[in-house]
Amino acid sequence: MQTVSSAETAIARPPVLGEKRVTLRGLTWDGYLKILDALPQSRAARLTYDQGTLEITMPLEDHEFALRLIELFIRILVVELGMKIKTMGSTTMNREDLNRGSEPDCAYYIQHQPQVAGRNVDFATDPPPDLVVEVDITHTDINKNRFYASLGVPEFWRYNGREWRIYQLQAGEYVEQSHSPTFGWVEKDDLYRFLEQAQQDEVEAELALRAWAREKVAALRSEA
Repeated sequence: MQTVSSAETAIARPPVLGEKRVTLRGLTWDGYLKILDALPQSRAARLTYDQGTLEITMPLEDHEFALRLIELFIRILVVELGMKIKTMGSTTMNREDLNRGSEPDCAYYIQHQPQVAGRNVDFATDPPPDLVVEVDITHTDINKNRFYASLGVPEFWRYNGREWRIYQLQAGEYVEQSHSPTFGWVEKDDLYRFLEQAQQDEVEAELALRAWAREKVAALRSEA
């Protein structure tokens, strides 16, 4: 699949503040677990622990807007393509053997959905999610690419409020791609257009996206 350059066209929007972050360093695995266990299950803050560094992220409005719309974008594509999906959301992905743990913005089993359907996932023995999405509008001290590559996540999306970057795991490292390995016919401009339309009217944007996806899928099937 073709790689892309940094000069790729991105969505034109003014700077936004998407998250507040607190970073703790020199924290042991047990210390991380104690903090994780002390926090309530229903909370907005998300934790990422990377070999001694704990980052606590508090999402703000721009973060949540982009995240919820990207989640909808993925679900519509999956439904129209007739694929299967298991949504993990921000389920804690702890790997003590790697000294890493994460609560990603959203994660999905798509290709491996049949292997984990109908039960809780055990990250120690089950494959990692097929797709993880992170919205990082403000600076993060965690190297997210290295982090999710170490967990073996095959496809990783990052969105910074302006640009959607797509990474595919190859030989243990992420290589940036121009198209999603899962949704190869989707252009980046399709997501940008959807997000821009949703700024004004989310319902109309969703209806337009569903209609567009159905037309694209029908055309692809007729060519097959």
